[in-house]
Amino acid sequence: MAEIISDHSLDTLFRLARTPRAWLDKPVTDVQLRAIYELTRLAPTSMNCSPARIVFAHSRQALDTLAGCVSSSNGERVRTAGAVAIIGEDTAFYEKLPELFPNMPDARDMFAGNPALAEATAFRNSSLQGAYLILAARALGLDCCPMSGFNHEKVDAAFFAGTTVRTNFLCALGYGDDTALEPRLPRLSFEDACKIL
Repeated sequence: MAEIISDHSLDTLFRLARTPRAWLDKPVTDVQLRAIYELTRLAPTSMNCSPARIVFAHSRQALDTLAGCVSSSNGERVRTAGAVAIIGEDTAFYEKLPELFPNMPDARDMFAGNPALAEATAFRNSSLQGAYLILAARALGLDCCPMSGFNHEKVDAAFFAGTTVRTNFLCALGYGDDTALEPRLPRLSFEDACKIL
């Protein structure tokens, strides 16, 4: 497991990967969406809690509905994407812990009796799973456009009504139009963002 991946793979996941501003008219398939999740679900979460619940808006109707829930600057990106992953967090994720984390019999009760802990855990770990989804999609040849410019209440009502799931963030998926890219924005240096103690 300690083998370093190739430069080509690092380029695909990080160095050359970009957030598209526009999409090519090239479909994303159900098979690709399933493959993305099959990789995403293998990555770690605390106590294997796996709180992310994902709706892939893929049909024209679903994409149009979602486009009506996002900011004006994101509307076209949603409408023209191959699909959009709506990454939700299940606030009652702990109900699955007897199955997912059986080596700790009281794990469910620890969260069920502590809403603040459950909320923080759901948010943190569904965010992690959303990041894993981005890496999985890139590894499988798709471009990703994560978004936070949307109306939470509208998205929740349209896609998670009647559940214990609420939206964390969105990630549009597809094949980016490289001709619409702008130069990469700066990133903080190690010295600006990190310390080794």
